[in-house]
Amino acid sequence: MRHRIYGKQLNRTSAHRTAMFRNLAAGLFEHGQIETTLPKAKAVQGFAEKLITMAKDRTLANRRHLEARLNDRNIFAWADDSKVPEERKQNSFFELPSEDEIKRNRYGDLKSSPRLVQHLIETVAPLYADRDGGYTRIVKLDKHRLGDGTDLVLLQLVGQEDGPQVGGGGVSKRRSIADNRSAFAEGLGTSATATAVVEEEAPAAEEAPVAEDAPAAEEAPAAEEAPEATEEEKPEASSEE
Repeated sequence: MRHRIYGKQLNRTSAHRTAMFRNLAAGLFEHGQIETTLPKAKAVQGFAEKLITMAKDRTLANRRHLEARLNDRNIFAWADDSKVPEERKQNSFFELPSEDEIKRNRYGDLKSSPRLVQHLIETVAPLYADRDGGYTRIVKLDKHRLGDGTDLVLLQLVGQEDGPQVGGGGVSKRRSIADNRSAFAEGLGTSATATAVVEEEAPAAEEAPVAEDAPAAEEAPAAEEAPEATEEEKPEASSEE
């Protein structure tokens, strides 16, 4: 019986499982999010959040605890690597170090770069100074791992995401269908409104010429009668003379 045994074994030995948690947590702190399977994400979520809580209290004892639980290694070595594509260098969670902070020897081997524990204490932990837990979240993706077809998820730090739901690779089928229906309904409403406006303008356009023609028809005879009266007055004036 597994009484008082916390966590999942994940079909690994204790040493293998500890090393896997360290690597997953290190990748999460370096990149801001990692893509893994759902059981692994749930298993490492608590491990990573406890490290962030420990890093918020910047004491020498906590620093030593972090170094004992994490592999304090160089990070962001890929920031100036020409072999890494530019689109993979974009990090929306953390600002990449400058070229002066990453040094290599004449053979291209890495000499120095920011350290993981220092980055956790100075960059990651201050983001959650006013938050008591709940530093990470799991977002399910619409893809599966090749081979066994298990579900893939994103384990990411909260606070830098866009929107309430962030998809890993694109829009889900259900969301695309809903968007298409909304666009179709808006198109129907726009066409109905345009038709009503055209029908209202058509009678107004027909009534406007009638109102303008009526005064013109009445003024025309008056303009024609005026010259006739003047012509009749001229012979009378000549007969009097």
